[in-house]
Amino acid sequence: MTLKQLRYIVEVADTGNITEAAKRLYIAQPSLTASIQELEKEYGITIFERGKKGIRLTQEGDEFLGYARQVLDQTNLIEERYTGSAGGKIKFCVSAQHYSFAVEAFVELLRKHGGDRYEFHMRETQTYEIIEDVSHLRSEVGVLYLNSFNETVIRKTLRDNNLAFNTLFIAKPHVFVGKDSPLARKKKIRTSDLTDYPRLSYEQGSHNSFYFSEEILSTLDSDREIVVCDRASLFNMLVGLNGYTICSGIINEELNGPGIVARPLDVDDYMEIGYILPTSIKPSVMTLNYIDILKSLSPGSSARKS
Repeated sequence: MTLKQLRYIVEVADTGNITEAAKRLYIAQPSLTASIQELEKEYGITIFERGKKGIRLTQEGDEFLGYARQVLDQTNLIEERYTGSAGGKIKFCVSAQHYSFAVEAFVELLRKHGGDRYEFHMRETQTYEIIEDVSHLRSEVGVLYLNSFNETVIRKTLRDNNLAFNTLFIAKPHVFVGKDSPLARKKKIRTSDLTDYPRLSYEQGSHNSFYFSEEILSTLDSDREIVVCDRASLFNMLVGLNGYTICSGIINEELNGPGIVARPLDVDDYMEIGYILPTSIKPSVMTLNYIDILKSLSPGSSARKS
């Protein structure tokens, strides 16, 4: 096994295509294929399944990929420590539920530490995918929430994936609505006030258990449900359909515009919002910088107050 072979595996997994990976790596496709097959033979595993529609990771290949990313990350740390540079582009990836403060921190990180050459990924995605991304080191850090309803299931899932949850802040539930919605005129909203309005929530894919829902009170009955995949669609429908979604109440007007407002929800509940990291490896400098910015943007911090 060589570091070059590990880089080949990561590139093929990221592109999902041998031909495209070979172009990016500046090697001939047969050479890339032979190198991967040599590594598979060395360890007696099948990393990729090959078919008419291309290639995909096997289950053992997905596990191997996680280890490969760890080795390459540690190699980069050595390069940074002893040469002052990891070489090539600065790379960073975060996976998060749909929180504007997580995007705000991402933007601030990029402004401060992006440098001349970088490749940054901001993945606003499904709850289970956040866990998988961080577990397999596709992302350095993930951002999600716990509460009394989902905590047992989420914490077990994190333990099973060798991840640790770290609290940023506790938020009281709020309702996001369009600024012209009748609900926006209320100082505090009761659950009974929501009955006549469509509820919006984020798609959770195959892991659509209530425990993985991004919105609290997901078991609350609603006659009109709208499920979306991205924040822009959700915000447009809040305005266009007088819909609502239940959330942390933290919003950045500069990033999201003035059309959405947050109103407190009169329920005895909470959202413990935090970040997840692998337990087996040391966070990179870039990850620690991102976490510091997240903390500075959390409610109650001096930076947020200013």
